[in-house]
Amino acid sequence: MANRRALRVFHPHWGCLLGEGGRTAPAKRLNTTVRQIPGRQVKKRELDLSSPREVASKIDAEIRALPVQNTPGTRAIRRKYSRQLREAGPEYVLAVARELLERYGHRSVAYELIRHHGGAFERVGEAELEALGEGINSWWSVDSFARTLAGPAWLRGQVTDGLIHRWAGSEDVWWRRAALVSTVALNVRSHGGYGDASRTLAVCRLLVADREDMVVKALSWALRELVVHDPDAVRAFLEENEGVLAARVKREVRNKLRTGLKNPKRERG
Repeated sequence: MANRRALRVFHPHWGCLLGEGGRTAPAKRLNTTVRQIPGRQVKKRELDLSSPREVASKIDAEIRALPVQNTPGTRAIRRKYSRQLREAGPEYVLAVARELLERYGHRSVAYELIRHHGGAFERVGEAELEALGEGINSWWSVDSFARTLAGPAWLRGQVTDGLIHRWAGSEDVWWRRAALVSTVALNVRSHGGYGDASRTLAVCRLLVADREDMVVKALSWALRELVVHDPDAVRAFLEENEGVLAARVKREVRNKLRTGLKNPKRERG
């Protein structure tokens, strides 16, 4: 468990130290020192931080205080704290994320806080990933988990193909969906994806006959993202599995191959 020592954090807007229970103390700004490197000077910033539980509590309070509870407002708060925690250690950031997830139920904020802290994200391996995914039970919680953490971690080799394949064989529909949505990162350029037909289609084959609606929709999504990189591989997959694939998958993926859109009439109309 994270260190519970009563540390303090300087709040740049209020100009004071936030201590235990929200009490304030005389302002103490960031300790900025200069260390010499041949040919240049480099500033080293040291930041005193509250306990992870206190930081998570502050994030939760700001989210609850939003006049409108929506993604843009919540993300603005997350971005503010990502800036404040930029120089915090990986374990500290992971501890804050666990508090947000387990104590307050802020999945997307917890996942994004980890994803946007390089050191914390690099610490996410198979055990950490499954712990962070515990309790996924809706399309939005699955997609936040798989798109923000699972897929990018897989893309970067932090978890194995075997883990994703194990999810595909789960009795839990939401973990099966997570396996498919994790392939999106392999094929979306904004995630650093470069197009990986082999790994994408390997997961799709494991779930080709699944008729759960959330899985069928994710299978269509996975194949449509691959179309951009390897349309021939997707066409071959459709032909190979013509008699097994759900009608939705065949319709939407063929639309994408033909027009570039999932539902051309609806999207153009």
